[in-house]
Amino acid sequence: MEQNAFPNGFGHRQNRGVGNHSSRIREHKFIFDKLFDQEATQEAVYNATSKPMIDSVMEGFNSTVFAYGATGCGKTHTITGTQDSPGVIFLTMKDLFDRMEEMKNDFMFELTLSYLEIYNEKIKDLLNPSTDPRSLCIREDTKKTVVVTNLSRHMPQSVEDVMELIMIGNGNRTVCGTAANATSSRSHAVLQITVVKKAKVMELNDQQTIATLSIIDLAGSERASATKNKGARLFEGANINKSLLALGNCINALCDPNRRHHVPYRDSKLTRLLKFSLGGNCKTVMIVCVSPSSKHYDETLNTLKYANRAKEIKTKLVRNQQNLSRHVGSYLKMITEQKAEIEELKKNQTELVQRGIDLRMEKIDRCDLELTRSIDELKRSLDKNRNVMMTKAYYLARLKMFMLHKFL
Repeated sequence: MEQNAFPNGFGHRQNRGVGNHSSRIREHKFIFDKLFDQEATQEAVYNATSKPMIDSVMEGFNSTVFAYGATGCGKTHTITGTQDSPGVIFLTMKDLFDRMEEMKNDFMFELTLSYLEIYNEKIKDLLNPSTDPRSLCIREDTKKTVVVTNLSRHMPQSVEDVMELIMIGNGNRTVCGTAANATSSRSHAVLQITVVKKAKVMELNDQQTIATLSIIDLAGSERASATKNKGARLFEGANINKSLLALGNCINALCDPNRRHHVPYRDSKLTRLLKFSLGGNCKTVMIVCVSPSSKHYDETLNTLKYANRAKEIKTKLVRNQQNLSRHVGSYLKMITEQKAEIEELKKNQTELVQRGIDLRMEKIDRCDLELTRSIDELKRSLDKNRNVMMTKAYYLARLKMFMLHKFL
């Protein structure tokens, strides 16, 4: 894989006499791209793993992020998070919508979203659970893409819309407590976001880019002795391990430098769905979650070996571009779209002009009202002063007359 989210220079030494391990000291060294401890924030994990994928998607490259590890190690928390500490999905979608907002003056975007789970080798539409699972079939088209027929697709307009859909989907997801994890995810959840980008100014031979971002929360590998599962839970665990084993077999086959072995994608629905994420036209990040507890030594070691093998996979990246050779119907549609855009711009311009005129008239009315009030105030002041002056003049005249009569 081209990018991975793993510890950087991570090593582990087996202690003497821990559990059922042999007393022999063995050292295991792994070299990965990045290491996160228990103090790492969701933003730190996102920035080092999934954030670089945003640029790839905007440029037309398929991208995949998936979390792998034993049950109870924090995969769902990393991918989904909580309201106070949102995970990869929320942070990715927030940045994706921010980027589309920045580029909206030059490009038009169409974003569609689907959300499914694979439970006991059956596909379930998490956003439309009433869909018959038998109608949800995996198909591979001529463009080397894998699609699920009859899967509902939604067109959210904001990151809030996305999170509302995710909450609905998570509410429909199969979750059950085990001895190893009180809220164990019993299925693989696959969120796929497809982004179509095309220029606003359309030319005769337009090109548009189409990229799919897949965010996958794998169910945790588990041992029956650790989970103490029985009945239906035991059957679920067996199917989870079976699909993860099939994934491991695919990884091993893909890592064969001579590719002499057949890659068994068809061994499970999970590997069929991830076919092009693993060995096709896709940038892939694998977030590996492990437990630091010595009780989980075997699971941690196996997980790191799994990841160490996976990072040897090399994919061939090709930008997904489509030439839009237009015929008469396409030209008519383009003209209609441009007319609608022009009318919308004219409407917006008219509204802005009218709003400016209304504001100016409002200011003029306020000025007229203030001027009228000032004139009235001045008139009242003049009338008051005139009365005072007339009274003074009257008394002065009387005093003068009195003085004249006295001297006569």
